[in-house]
Amino acid sequence: MNLLKRLFRFYINSSIHVALAVVALVGVTVMEYDLAIPYYLLGFVFFGTITGYNFVKYAEVAGLQHRNLTDSLKTIQVFSFFCFGILLFFLFHLSVHTLVMVGVFAMLTFFYAVPFLKHKNLRTFSGLKIFIVAVVWAGVTVFVPLAASKVELTTDDWLTFVQRFFIVVALILPFEIRDLRYDVTALKTLPQQIGIRKTKLFGVVLLMLCILVEGFKDVLSSNYLYSLLFVCLLIGVLLIASKKKQTRYFASFWVESVPIFWWGLFVVLESLF
Repeated sequence: MNLLKRLFRFYINSSIHVALAVVALVGVTVMEYDLAIPYYLLGFVFFGTITGYNFVKYAEVAGLQHRNLTDSLKTIQVFSFFCFGILLFFLFHLSVHTLVMVGVFAMLTFFYAVPFLKHKNLRTFSGLKIFIVAVVWAGVTVFVPLAASKVELTTDDWLTFVQRFFIVVALILPFEIRDLRYDVTALKTLPQQIGIRKTKLFGVVLLMLCILVEGFKDVLSSNYLYSLLFVCLLIGVLLIASKKKQTRYFASFWVESVPIFWWGLFVVLESLF
């Protein structure tokens, strides 16, 4: 049992779970637009997410405590380095057009963690944190697979990007509420500025807008719409249930499982109808 607990903790802390969530969102885009993407793009997104997330989460800690790293953090460092090596393999199989698209979001991720202006990184700019993360997630899971499929961007594609941005912001809010006890006031996160109740309301409004945006698309998919409605409802329930004192894995497992569930639901609907 202790071994299973350690493995599960490593699964969460090493960002494997969040990487699966990002890959699942790519899968949603692929199914919505019936794209034909090279298989190595999924590998690139998976290992790129692990590398990027662990760099953002642990770079500062490792820099400050490089001589006193815990065994678990050392293991994650080795694992991340291994994932980076695999990432490079997949990188060389991407087209130039895809690499350019990936590069934009890679730079945002890099400067999110690394200081570039008066010793400040993007994360430290007041109130920008969740929106930068949402732009990266939305871009990687919408624009990158479209670029890999050599599809010209249309209005519908931009609307899907907006929907994905809204969904990711709503998914991040339970984390913001959870971290309210730990975040420094200088970050000026949404719950710090407007309170927990209004933060939840903000998230619910975004989810409603997400559904509304679907009506402006030229091409509608009923299965996508049904899955979107259910997932927005699920996110809304999880958001309303969020609080400062959450169970250990409420946000890091259950909330981050929503994209995986979305993809699974979409697959089921596509197979039935």
